[in-house]
This record gives sequence, C-alpha cells and structure tokens, in this order.
Amino acid sequence: MEALVKITSKGQVTIPKEIRELLGTDMVMFKVVKGKVLLEPVKDVGGIFKKYAKKGLKNEEERELAWQRVADEYRNIP
Repeated sequence: MEALVKITSKGQVTIPKEIRELLGTDMVMFKVVKGKVLLEPVKDVGGIFKKYAKKGLKNEEERELAWQRVADEYRNIP
C-alpha cells in the first residue's frame, strides 16, 4: 500500500485512514534509514517515555501523564 500526501507549511501530513487502521495506534516513530524515512507504530508508550512512566496504568493514562511531564520540563528550560 502507498499513498501520496502533501506536507503543509506547518510540516503536517494527513495519514490516510487505511494506513492509520493498519498502524493500530495514534503514536508513531519516524526513523531515517539509508536515506529513507520509516514510520513505525508505537504500541507501548512506556518504552519511549520510560523515565516518565508510572507502573500499573493503562497506555492512554500513561501517555497523558508522560506528555504532561515532557511539557512541564519543556516549560522549565531556560
């Protein structure tokens, strides 16, 4: 499957519905490998935000807390 999409002036793209459904998540990782950009689904937020994660929470709750801590740290950067 492939899709041609336009990058907006803000650097955003719309991922077609069929591809979003294949990803099975709303979190993705971009990787550059040998000059090509790969888009990989991220199903477990704890791996990416390990230092922010709390045990025993659902992925959605964990993700929200992690993003909040990242935002808090970003606001405190001089």
